[in-house]
Amino acid sequence: MYITSREKAIIELIIKTSGKHTAASIAKYLNVSVRTVHRDLNTIEKTLESFGLRLNRNPNQGLMIEGKYEQLFRLMQYLTTTHPIDQTPLEKKLLLLLSLFEEESYKIQALANDLGISVSTLTAYLDEITDWLRDYNILITRKRGVGVELFGKESDKRHAMASYFLQNFNEELIERLFLLEKGEYSSRKVLGYFKADYLLAIDRIVHQVHPNLADSDYLGFIVHLCITMQRTEEQFLLEERLVYPNEISNEYHLIIKICQELELMYSVSFTKEDMNYLAVILKGSKLKAVDAVPYDSVVLSRMIKNVIQDVSTQLNVDMTKDFSLYQGLLAHMEPALFRLKQQMGMYNPLTEEIQKKYPVLFMAVRNSLDKEFKEIGHFSDDEIAFVVLHFGSALVMYEEDLSIKALVVCPTGIGTSKMLASRIKQEISEIDSVKISSIKEIQQHGNLINFDIIISTVRLPFINIDYVLVSPLLNEENIQTIRSFLRENIENLTKTKQYLKTKQKIASPSTVEKMSIMEILQELKDIQRSIESVLSHFRVYSTSLKSHDQIIKEMVRISEKEKLLSNSIEVIEALKNRERQGGLGIPNTEMGLFHCRHKKVNELIFKISSVKDPVYIKGMDNKDMPIRHVLLLLAPEELSVRKQEIISLISTSLIESNEAIMIYSSGNEDLIRQKLESIFLDYLHHHVIKE
Repeated sequence: MYITSREKAIIELIIKTSGKHTAASIAKYLNVSVRTVHRDLNTIEKTLESFGLRLNRNPNQGLMIEGKYEQLFRLMQYLTTTHPIDQTPLEKKLLLLLSLFEEESYKIQALANDLGISVSTLTAYLDEITDWLRDYNILITRKRGVGVELFGKESDKRHAMASYFLQNFNEELIERLFLLEKGEYSSRKVLGYFKADYLLAIDRIVHQVHPNLADSDYLGFIVHLCITMQRTEEQFLLEERLVYPNEISNEYHLIIKICQELELMYSVSFTKEDMNYLAVILKGSKLKAVDAVPYDSVVLSRMIKNVIQDVSTQLNVDMTKDFSLYQGLLAHMEPALFRLKQQMGMYNPLTEEIQKKYPVLFMAVRNSLDKEFKEIGHFSDDEIAFVVLHFGSALVMYEEDLSIKALVVCPTGIGTSKMLASRIKQEISEIDSVKISSIKEIQQHGNLINFDIIISTVRLPFINIDYVLVSPLLNEENIQTIRSFLRENIENLTKTKQYLKTKQKIASPSTVEKMSIMEILQELKDIQRSIESVLSHFRVYSTSLKSHDQIIKEMVRISEKEKLLSNSIEVIEALKNRERQGGLGIPNTEMGLFHCRHKKVNELIFKISSVKDPVYIKGMDNKDMPIRHVLLLLAPEELSVRKQEIISLISTSLIESNEAIMIYSSGNEDLIRQKLESIFLDYLHHHVIKE
């Protein structure tokens, strides 16, 4: 057992002044943040448990240590004889990792001496770090006479360093940044690595240049940037010519701006590889504003709607009309899919807590993501947890209270059955209650329909419902089998449970708060004007022009003559910029969707031009493809939620079914207009008339 100086001071303070101190008053007394004290209290609770004591955190009565006097006396004896350390094993492992990334080759004894630990402790730490680094394609070898050596690419080392800091020292980093912002500088490096002035300068520049990053990704990007800056300064360069996707061009320009600012302040020069590397990190980061992403990512939009539909079916709750959920998922999934394709990990500090709070929802989301994004591969628990949070917000009024009940069947119902039941509750958090029964009991009077899952250590040929056969010791394969059974039967588990019983309706954008009559009228006007504008000005043109550039120019200029926009040159340039960011051809169709939001556009515009001979453009999958139908979708820069919904309706309807693809590819103006009228009418029935 180890204890730090601060933990010892906190325990002694609580013992001396029982009930008089709170976390806030201790923080003030020790001159640290309340967050730090709460983190220390979590560790202190485990220390107290080993002495048979308990920490009472009653906010009204202050902090108290409860338990037998003899145990308290033992604790006080321990505190007087122990020598506290100021570095935890986790911090020692961090120093070990940083040392290996600095030298890459060490003698075992010299490394142990540098870290102030024994050779046996170093060996145990190396075993842990070696296993952890395998996920980053980094190898550690140990040879007699040679010592410890580390092998890996510089880009992998930077990823590993950033991940280790974010996974294990996330709260400390937030706290240190806060203190730096308050002007509380220190000559010591932050967490033994980051230069305080670098960290502060990066924080301020990134906030100024790109303030729209989501909080968790903001911290991650700052960490990556500071590691890159310091590694480059120390001449640990990205030697390999990394190949990066074309869609990072916007991020690359932002990175150039940030790096130039830092180069003016410090004597460090970023390489082109550094800037490409950072652009990929930035591209994989999420934004705060959900409407800042392309609102008409047709293929992704359809996949997200399918995920929402599938999760709704599994949980027996209809979330398909929740536009804020769809919009939030669209904003999240675009960078998430980029991260997965680039094999970039994303740490989520709330994963464990989310799994405990929403165990059934977690399973449902995993099922849907695996089904809809098969080509992406495996979604990590951290990535799934981010998606679950979006669904959790939509289901906030349906608090998950599903109480999955398991029946454990053993030959006698005693002995190993109790151990098995205990292991099931410990290993499978989704299961809330476990009842034990013998074979004889369930044959005589067992009512099995009251249980969600039956787990047996023996075969049960006399029952006619599904059960899971496991070993009495519950091995890893058994655990996975039980989890698979629960995942495959989620819809049955939720049929009679809390999700279905709730009578409240999921909040839509217009029902989140009580609205005034004027706000409701404004919403109705937005809906009417948007639909009216699209239908009134919708046209299908036939053209003999030979390039999509010429076709777009012609369509935009016609719209300008119709007073739908005021500067065709600027709008055309905006469309070109959007095309440079990524392909616009819709895969497996003959359509290309060209779109943008611009301040010179006055109303929603949707038009189609059809050509006899196909023109070639880059598809949304970045492959060249032929198209015969150029679709133009334009919108004003400022859009209300309702207008965004109307645009989303159009873009996602393009590939909602094979029939829809045929209609939009038909070149028949009346047929397409009927399709638009149909989706708008359905929208009005479900979102306006029923509200």
